[in-house]
Amino acid sequence: QVQLAESGGGLVQTGDRLTLSCAISERPGSNYPVGWFRQSPGKEREFVAALRWNGWSHDGTTYTDSVKGRFTIWRDNTRNTVYLEMIMLKPEDTAAYYCAARTRLPYNRVYVSSGDYDYWGQGTQVTVAS
Repeated sequence: QVQLAESGGGLVQTGDRLTLSCAISERPGSNYPVGWFRQSPGKEREFVAALRWNGWSHDGTTYTDSVKGRFTIWRDNTRNTVYLEMIMLKPEDTAAYYCAARTRLPYNRVYVSSGDYDYWGQGTQVTVAS
């Protein structure tokens, strides 16, 4: 069983920055592939960013086009926490943000579909005012 808990959401202004955290309770050394998704009211859950695990570290990342250059995903293994740093926020970034972990093999890929993930957090709301 893997548990994920997001935090760090809030109300910000256009152009502001925000860093989301996802604390992962997992077996030490698991280092499952992790991704961030978001969902706005009336819309489907959308892929945002993901990390790939190469057996020693997370060495690959991918982002949806709309956040490239503005969002960065990284992991602090000492804290079992994955972060999503967001800069130059826009009103269209407003959504509930979810982190997810995949426990099925293989790990050495970047996963961009929600169906690729096995465990999800409860989400944290990000609202960007214009």
